[in-house]
Amino acid sequence: MRRLFGTNGVRFILGKTMSISDILRLGLAIGTFFKGKKCLMGRDVRLTGEAVASAISSGLMSTGCTVYDVGLITTPALQYLVRRLGFDFGVMITASHNPPEFNGVKVMDSDGVEIPREKEVVIEDIYFRNKFEYANWDKVGDYKVLQGVLDYYIEGVLEHAKIDEITERRFTVVVDPANSVPVFTTPEVLKRLNCRVMTINANLDGDFPGREPEPRPDTLRELAEAVKTAGADLGVGHDGDGDRAIFVDEEGTVHWGDRTGALIVKFFMEEHPGEKIVTPVSTSKVVEDVVKK
Repeated sequence: MRRLFGTNGVRFILGKTMSISDILRLGLAIGTFFKGKKCLMGRDVRLTGEAVASAISSGLMSTGCTVYDVGLITTPALQYLVRRLGFDFGVMITASHNPPEFNGVKVMDSDGVEIPREKEVVIEDIYFRNKFEYANWDKVGDYKVLQGVLDYYIEGVLEHAKIDEITERRFTVVVDPANSVPVFTTPEVLKRLNCRVMTINANLDGDFPGREPEPRPDTLRELAEAVKTAGADLGVGHDGDGDRAIFVDEEGTVHWGDRTGALIVKFFMEEHPGEKIVTPVSTSKVVEDVVKK
């Protein structure tokens, strides 16, 4: 059977690998699967985001789903808000760390977690076989703009921080949000932790003029230099939808994700000794080594 979903949602180049009609059909397939439920939708800053979001929304509403659009937002924030605000499912319009010409669609369950493969298969079957279930004219879903909800996410993040210890240190942090939606979250979280925040590549631009959306050692050289020049304690580089964070230390050294993961695991093991740790299969062996020690 043909596949539509990859390892992280549906990815495409609008007008090349998928047309706007294809995106509408994808919205119809997702809506048919969820059968008239409430959807929370958001997007990153990519230039095709509004067109893709409009097509997905039209498909969802045509099947009777009600769409609540939060506009520009990070993927982690949308996932949190789906669960926190009690939505039936979520749709994020993003291609994450892919180059600017790409876009994509991620589908989340009511718990904020991306839907499992078995649900993707059902949506794919609906899509490829055109098994759409249209709502009657008086049952077509509504479209609503939802504002002022990002603070729920920021407060949720802060609930897991050692606020007093961090605020006392008055850290200086340089943030590189990749000209995209992480500019709405990371700087605000840090400011509430009494950090002195500096930003680069912080203007919203779907062309990603500052650097490639994927945060790697070679794309974070400007961030590393900014950390050293400012005498900062830390640097944070995100991808286009804010579900990746790569850190730079005070010496300007970029630390790859496996090392960060190991540090996080070590912290939680010290805070919660004896508890179980669950990781995806793609996790570096470094994390396993830390757990065994």
